[in-house]
Amino acid sequence: MNEPQKAQSALAYVRETAQKFLDRETAGGILLIIATIVALFLGNSQFSEMYHHYLKDEFVIEFSEHFNFGLTIEEWINDGLMAIFFLVAGLELKREVLVGELSSFKKASSPLLAALGGMIVPALIFASFNSGTAYIRGWGIPMATDIAYSLGIIGLLGKKIPSQLKIFLVALAIADDVGAILVIALFYSSQISWFYLVGGLGIFVGLLVLNKIRVKNLLWYITGGIVLWYFFLNSGVHPTIAGVLFAITIPVRPKLDSKHLKDRTTRNLGQLEEADIETKNPLQDIKQRLILKAIKKDTENSRPPLLKLENSLIDFNAFFIIPIFAIANAGVKLDVSFLEVVSSSLGLGVIAGLAVGKVTGISLFTWLGQKIGVSSIHSSLKWKHILGVGMIAGIGFTMSLFITNLAFTNPELVKVSKISILIASSIAALIGVLILFLSSPVKQKNKNIKTLHRIR
Repeated sequence: MNEPQKAQSALAYVRETAQKFLDRETAGGILLIIATIVALFLGNSQFSEMYHHYLKDEFVIEFSEHFNFGLTIEEWINDGLMAIFFLVAGLELKREVLVGELSSFKKASSPLLAALGGMIVPALIFASFNSGTAYIRGWGIPMATDIAYSLGIIGLLGKKIPSQLKIFLVALAIADDVGAILVIALFYSSQISWFYLVGGLGIFVGLLVLNKIRVKNLLWYITGGIVLWYFFLNSGVHPTIAGVLFAITIPVRPKLDSKHLKDRTTRNLGQLEEADIETKNPLQDIKQRLILKAIKKDTENSRPPLLKLENSLIDFNAFFIIPIFAIANAGVKLDVSFLEVVSSSLGLGVIAGLAVGKVTGISLFTWLGQKIGVSSIHSSLKWKHILGVGMIAGIGFTMSLFITNLAFTNPELVKVSKISILIASSIAALIGVLILFLSSPVKQKNKNIKTLHRIR
């Protein structure tokens, strides 16, 4: 296998991973909608008290008689499972930076500028409503885009939208996640414990050293990652940041490169030809079994550890972590009227920030990038597509709920913020889908009409 073929093979593998990511996130977004409905039902039904009671129950892990470790169920979800969510986000980011839509300035400039605008403008809108009030701490709430919800919604449109628009949204949302991570680390951390923070950074450096000396066994990294999370949990910096730092340390190069894989596979296949494959199957012939086992092991060792870990966590992230987070955090009691929410500067700031600020910031910064010549959008995309995806990016949900929990401790403020997020996300989703639906090509619409007539 020559160098161009190896590069093409590696690129195909990455594309396959990216496509799986898109498909899973689309299905995961639909599951997230169901989880949100379940949470709202639990929070507003006769089971409400029991629902909140169980979330506050403590779950303890006992390592020995003298050492145990416990968090409430809600903390295990928000501080534990969400660290894995951020780990997956970090792995996706690393992949995109290395070989994906963020791998060059030309590719990255447009979604990066869009993400920047989609963070700055909503924060400014929120601040304009809440400057000088106790609510100003929530300025980070409308900055976030929920990648699972957004892709789930956009996936429902199928081929009505260009495939490049999904790629643009993924790159934008990943960049947006990076912004949210920085905001959480810098502005939503509690009192710092320097002992644990320095210890955590020491573990991080240790994992980087493992990468540098080419240790490929993921078990070492996972062990170090758990210790890293524990240190950050006690450091005052939110433990989800440990997930991102952990992702940075994961090796990209596989144990076995393509050249060695080819040589070893050729040798193994030669040995297989010498075996009695005409009259015996692997079950009857131990030599065949050993050769096949060696081929399988070599193939597994040729997979980059980063993609191996990402692929192993994508389903768990999309189909378990995010829906569980929604069930634990979206069950807000809807006993506040719409007028009460929008008459509050907090509610108005969140709704305007997500439903107006996101689309304004994304469209404005994308346009500015083109005007000054530092970025361009794909030829298949029109401005109506940018407006539509800008609205859909206003679905803050998971990350907005997450930042709400960090911004406020007052239950009433948390309630108003969460209801505002639900209202804004619903508005953004409905208008975004409508814009993109009406943006589908006329030819496609006419073709659909003719097909319906033939069926009738």
